[in-house]
Amino acid sequence: MSRSFIYSLVALTPLLAAPAMAQTPWSGTIGAGVMVAPDYLGSDDYKSRVLPDLNIKYGELFYLNARDGLGWNLYQQPDWTLSPFIGYHLGRDNTGDLSDFQKVDAGVTGGIRLSYQPDHWRYSLQAETPLGGDLDGYQITMRAGWRSQIAPDWYAGFGPSLVYSSKEWTQGMFDVSARDAARSGLARYQADQGYWRLGLSGHISYRFAPDWSVTGLAGITHLSGDAKDSPIVSQAGDATQTLTAVVLNYHF
Repeated sequence: MSRSFIYSLVALTPLLAAPAMAQTPWSGTIGAGVMVAPDYLGSDDYKSRVLPDLNIKYGELFYLNARDGLGWNLYQQPDWTLSPFIGYHLGRDNTGDLSDFQKVDAGVTGGIRLSYQPDHWRYSLQAETPLGGDLDGYQITMRAGWRSQIAPDWYAGFGPSLVYSSKEWTQGMFDVSARDAARSGLARYQADQGYWRLGLSGHISYRFAPDWSVTGLAGITHLSGDAKDSPIVSQAGDATQTLTAVVLNYHF
């Protein structure tokens, strides 16, 4: 997927969608949560953070949320959606075990997502490439998710995910340069190929008022291949990581 193709999709989005926007309402949630997550991808040290939570839709045309980014539903059928999107890669803020490493700058990504949603299940396949920051290459993400009401005012969901990061993306996140090795004491390392990241997550939500809900969520991921073998993970971190969070949301 070339960057010029992504730039073209992004530039055309507001022009093609403009005629329908005037009659399309906003909906979604705005809130905040407390999250306990690893310092960085592959770390065995955890940190608590207070983060905003945003999930907004503009009718069936546009969406914005932390997981899926800013997307445009370019092509829609009853169960299928094709969406170009702008996402974000976090890079790596080097603290703790990696405080002597060079920082990996975060940046936006551009990609395209195909989604299939029959009944309570949603399946998606997406590909994205960095448009800024210190990463190169591409990343492919496959997800399956189930969500349903399990009791009055109670909702639950769960699903697996599988992420492939290309060789260049893996090198940007998990290589150990001569400079980083000399400063940190970790062994030099260069990834020879991409890697797979396996994940499983679940959540449960309670709608305690017409416009308010609270959600608890938990997830686990496991790094494989050249990411797992990197000294950043094998010497200073852990290939298996968890995440927990509690989020309060206002619905509109």
